[in-house]
Amino acid sequence: MRRSLPLLAFSLLTLAIASPVALSQTPPAAKQKQGRPPLGIEKVADDLFVIIGSGGNVGLLVTDEGVVLVDAKFEQDYDGIMAQVKSVTDKPVKYVINTHHHSDHSGGNTRFIEVAEIISHKNARANITDAKQPGAPATMKPARITFTDETSVFLGGKEVRARYFGRGHTNGDVLVYFPAQRVLHTGDLMAGVTPLIDYSGGGSIVEWSKTIDGAMAALDFDKVIPGHGTVTNRAGLQTYRDNVVKMRTDIGAMIKQGKTQEDVRTYLAIQFPTVYSNPNSLQNQWSLPGFMTELK
Repeated sequence: MRRSLPLLAFSLLTLAIASPVALSQTPPAAKQKQGRPPLGIEKVADDLFVIIGSGGNVGLLVTDEGVVLVDAKFEQDYDGIMAQVKSVTDKPVKYVINTHHHSDHSGGNTRFIEVAEIISHKNARANITDAKQPGAPATMKPARITFTDETSVFLGGKEVRARYFGRGHTNGDVLVYFPAQRVLHTGDLMAGVTPLIDYSGGGSIVEWSKTIDGAMAALDFDKVIPGHGTVTNRAGLQTYRDNVVKMRTDIGAMIKQGKTQEDVRTYLAIQFPTVYSNPNSLQNQWSLPGFMTELK
C-alpha cells in the first residue's frame, strides 16, 4: 500500500553500535546533557544534509515550504537539531520520518510532535506504545501517521519516500529514499561496524540480508546515510552486507558444530573488537543470544 501525504534505545544503544566502549547502564538524561558536544552538520547532496553526533544520524532535506527530517535523535538533542536546521534554512520542520523505534532515533519525537508531523512504520509505532525497548524513556511519543509498505512526503516540489522491505535491526525498520538526490538513509539496518539485531523488537539476522537485498534491487541510489557512522556509497553498503552475511554463515556453522555462546562471542570479539570484546555491549546482550537461537 502506498499513500502520499500532503504536508534513551537510550544512550547505550549509540555507544554499543558506534563506540569502542559500550556501557551497560543508561545515565540519567540530565547527566547525558551535561558536557554533550555540539551536533555537527554535513552536506550530502543538493538541499540534503546529515546532522551528526549524539544519537543516530539525522537526514535533513530543505525545501521552499519547509524541512523534512529523517529521525530525531534523543529528546535532549531537540535544541541541537533545531540549531543545525536554522544554520541552513529559515523554514520550519514540517515532517519527521522515524526509521525505527529506538530512542536514539525516535526520542526527539517528544519535542517534534509539538511542531511537526511524525511518520513511521506501523510496527515502529507499536514498539513504542508497547515499550519494546528496555530502558527507553517513558515519555517517548509514537508517530501519529503510520504506513505498512510505502509512503511518500511531497513538500516544496520534492519527494521523500519511505519503504518497508522487511525485518532486520527490528521489525519496523524503514529505508528512506531521496530520489532526486539519489541518496538512501538506512537507519540502523546499516550502523557502525556490524548491525545490532534487536530480537525483542522483532529483529532477525536471517531476514536482515533479505531486507538489504530488496532495497538495493528496488532503489537507484549513489550515496548512503547510515544510522550511525560516516556517509558512504552503494559499494560501501554492498561490502557491509557481504561482511554480515559471512559473519552469519560462520556463526551458523559454529553453532551446528556444537560451539557455545562464549565460543561464538570469542570469535566475534576477534572480528568486531569494538563491540563484542565488551561483554556488556548491546551486541552481546541482545544480538548474540538471538543468534544462538535463530541460527541453530
